[in-house]
Amino acid sequence: MNPSGTLSSDHLDARQFEIAVKRLADALAYGQESSPFLGSGIEYVQSRLYQSGDPVKFIDWRTTGRTGRFHVKEYEAPKQMPVYLLVDTSASMSVSSLKLSKYAWAVQIAGGLALAAVEHMNPVGLMAVGERTLHHTPALSRGIILQWLHQLRHYHFNEGTTLGKRVRELIPRVEQRCLFVVISDLHDPDALPAIKLMAQDHDCAVLHLEDPAERGKLRAGILRGVEAESAQEFVARGGTKFITDEVGAPLRRAGVDYLKLPTDEPILAKLRHFLKNRSNRRNA
Repeated sequence: MNPSGTLSSDHLDARQFEIAVKRLADALAYGQESSPFLGSGIEYVQSRLYQSGDPVKFIDWRTTGRTGRFHVKEYEAPKQMPVYLLVDTSASMSVSSLKLSKYAWAVQIAGGLALAAVEHMNPVGLMAVGERTLHHTPALSRGIILQWLHQLRHYHFNEGTTLGKRVRELIPRVEQRCLFVVISDLHDPDALPAIKLMAQDHDCAVLHLEDPAERGKLRAGILRGVEAESAQEFVARGGTKFITDEVGAPLRRAGVDYLKLPTDEPILAKLRHFLKNRSNRRNA
């Protein structure tokens, strides 16, 4: 525990933490032929009047119907896209049945993604989506990003979730199209509607961290517990499944890239595969 009364998400000192994050960034970037942090291969710019020879597939039927004259959509290759990391700092992220909690993984994953994105010249911003005030606008400095990550490492056991609320507050404040990466256990009921809303104007990816206890794999008898964020007591069997809703399908239907990361399974390989597929799909 540090003087401020907060706890560290891991047992590493500052130097060890930076080494671990840099190694993760190198592992995520290794073998990637193109940046996984770009948006779609082309971005819509404007519509103009149809000219002879324009491809029919680019006709803007909405504008054509409104004006009565044929218009086509114009596109351009996207510039480097800012990356916003939305890290869930709520109490449920810190409660774990394993040595390394969802929160410890979230901080390291955020660090690896941030440094990998900066390496591709993508500015990186950070927002905590718990109750604390931690919001940094996109920057390209590795040193600044490491400072943010050290701030993020510390947590309280009584912090509530504000994922949906923070997303809704952030959307109108971001003018440029961004890639938003949500790293969370998705315990906020408003999380999915807010993320779907965000995906209407931005590129979105969700990394869903899951502790094995949430799948009913504690292998215990009757247990008494306290919900991390509401402080409500409950009694359950060790095989109780605490998270039942499937969130991947509705997010994917909304155009959100989704990856579930159980913390009792190898995370790096899944994350590398996810980023590689994302890169190939976006640049197809």
